[in-house]
Formats: sequence, structure tokens, C-alpha cells
Amino acid sequence: MSSGSQEAGPPGVDTSRPHSARMYDYYLGGKDNFAIDRETAKITLQSLPTLRVAVRENRKFLERAVSYLAGEVGIRQFLDIGTGLPSANNTHEVAQRIAPDSRIVYADNDPLVLAHARALLTSSPVGRTAYIEADLRAPEKILADPVVCETLDFSQPVALMLLAILHFITDEDDPVGIVATLLAALPPGSYLVASHITSDHDPAGVGGAQRTYRASGVTAQYRAADGAGSPLLAA
Repeated sequence: MSSGSQEAGPPGVDTSRPHSARMYDYYLGGKDNFAIDRETAKITLQSLPTLRVAVRENRKFLERAVSYLAGEVGIRQFLDIGTGLPSANNTHEVAQRIAPDSRIVYADNDPLVLAHARALLTSSPVGRTAYIEADLRAPEKILADPVVCETLDFSQPVALMLLAILHFITDEDDPVGIVATLLAALPPGSYLVASHITSDHDPAGVGGAQRTYRASGVTAQYRAADGAGSPLLAA
């Protein structure tokens, strides 16, 4: 992509505003981002230079978690919300390496993510990988989506993946209610895998990153690991 301040993107993609998924791709060293994403990410890194490491470690955490669930636990269904742009070791790649019959649904609210997912994320022949454009703030719509219902059998255990997404949900959007709605739809034996940025290790740096995101129009809310002041982590 060009380095100009305004770039042409696929239909439905606003290249004048940064998006968290494309910024995440930039932190990972990917190329599926636009000038506004890179500019905002660079400002963020001035406040929180460890963010690149955190993002890459989060990706490794995904691999470890899915490997454990597919291997030791025997989970064969995954609902990955806020998946982000495709990169190495996506949920379905990790799961289907261990259990080729695994079924995965990805959900994200950036049209660019959906376009790339359809083009790049192919399932094993005996499993299935599906993609929907959806927002975590509307969990009922995700659960009722025909693609989700056709791909996943909610009478069998499902792993709900909420990695590096809940810190984009403000308290006003009721993250406790969102997670509760999703968990209530899962049968016994299901698992929740979640990761969340906290302010504990670097309050000033994380606070600066949050201000940059909010100033650019990207919702963000860090929370303390002990749940202090947050209904989500205190729940």
C-alpha cells in the first residue's frame, strides 16, 4: 500500500480513520494497513514502546491456548470474535493441525478483515472455517447469525476466543453483559479464552496509548488486573 495520507481501500473500508485490527497488523509487521493506521500506531508506540512485544506475545498465547484446547481437552469448535487480519498461526490453523475436523467461525467488524479472511483462510477438507462481519457489542446478532448456527453445534463444547478485544469495549457498552450473553449460549464443557491490556505494569504508557486511540476515534479502555474500578474484571 502506498504511504500517502489518503489511500484507496476495498468497498466499505474507511481509510481516513484508523482501525484497531489494521493497527494490530502493523504492530505484527504486516502490510495490510493504511497510512492513518501506521501514523496512529507510531504515536501510540511513543507512549508504549513495549506494545509490539505485547502484541506478538498475545499471538503466541493464542497458539498455546488453542493447542491445549484442541489437543489435551478435545475441543473441536471455536468462535473467535475480534479475530483481526490474517497472520501466522490463526485459530483454525492451530486447531486443524491437531484436529483436522475442527470447526471455526471468525467474526470482526472491519470489512478489510472479512475480505482477507475469505481470500486467505482456507479450512482443512474435513473441518470448516467460516467468517462473519459482526461487532462484539451485539452478541445476540453474532449468536443468531446463520453462518454461526450452520457451522457450530451449540449442543457440543465451544471455545469462545476474545483475545485483545475486550479493551476496545468501554464500560458504557456493558462488557460484563456482552460476555455473559455469549457464555450463556455455550453448553457445559465450553471454554473462554481472553486477553486484555492492563495498566499495572506501565500506567503512564498504557494511559498515553489509550489517549492516542481515543483521540483518533478508536474506542479503548485499559483496566487494572485486579479489577479495581472495572465491572468487567471485577465480575
